[in-house]
Amino acid sequence: MRQRKSTILRQLLKQKTTLVKPGTFNAISALMVEKAGFSCCGVSGYGVSATLLGKPDAGLLTLNELVMVSRYIVNAVNIPVIADADTGFGNAINVMRTVEDFIGAGVAAIHIEDQVSPKRCGHVAGKQIVSCEEMVGKLKAADKVRSELDPDFVLIARCDARGVSGGSVDELILRANAYLEAGADMIFPEALVSEAELERCAREIKGPLHFNRTGVSPRLALTRLNELGIAMVSNATGILRTGLVQMWDYVHEFAQDDIEAVKRFEARTQNHPAGNLHELIGFSQIKKWEEAYLPVAEVLAKYEGSVGFQP
Repeated sequence: MRQRKSTILRQLLKQKTTLVKPGTFNAISALMVEKAGFSCCGVSGYGVSATLLGKPDAGLLTLNELVMVSRYIVNAVNIPVIADADTGFGNAINVMRTVEDFIGAGVAAIHIEDQVSPKRCGHVAGKQIVSCEEMVGKLKAADKVRSELDPDFVLIARCDARGVSGGSVDELILRANAYLEAGADMIFPEALVSEAELERCAREIKGPLHFNRTGVSPRLALTRLNELGIAMVSNATGILRTGLVQMWDYVHEFAQDDIEAVKRFEARTQNHPAGNLHELIGFSQIKKWEEAYLPVAEVLAKYEGSVGFQP
């Protein structure tokens, strides 16, 4: 029987070194993360909103959309997947459905934030947060469902108190420790603005920390994060942003130079690991399965005298 991805994630967290979690937004981006050798990946709400809807991370995604994309990602890779569950999509009772759906999709963990709904990206001004009591109730409800369906499923509580109007690290730490008591396994202190703030959180929050190395937060090296004892660090939109730059450049070159732009791209990527798209997404495996399971005559009819893809 295969281990649950949640169990694998907990084993990785026991290693006591900072686990790097690149953010993904679809199956192919997650496949790239796995091929690069990372031990886990995240499902970025920002990334899914941008790529699925073409809209900002402002509470526009639905639970079904995030679960659907998360399921595709889980099925595409062998590494644990940590999904962004936004605010849990409602009150504590809605959160119970949310946890059930993400566990059903096979993800190893989710992070739920204490923003009001509709939420917004944690590094965008204008955030608001719910009361500590409301968030504690959500986490207790999440813990109940997790305990019944998959006790190893990791609950990460994201606290946005620092980034709201008048927000402070004091309030974030107070809430974080309450969230841990309510059943959270890890705290995600969002939108910290300095190394000193992260140091203080690492000292005073009584549980492991997830750090988001983006936006207004400091770009600390992995060696420093290990010194601070940070459990997990994300790079939520790095793949999305680099991919968009490449797409922008290509379509503008193509618009200007037509087929010459295509020829330049093909020459430039001929020996690139991702240059053979057929191979990257597994057409050679499809051919092997066809040879193993389809009638011989059908396989010969497919390939004899064919041109194009050669595995």
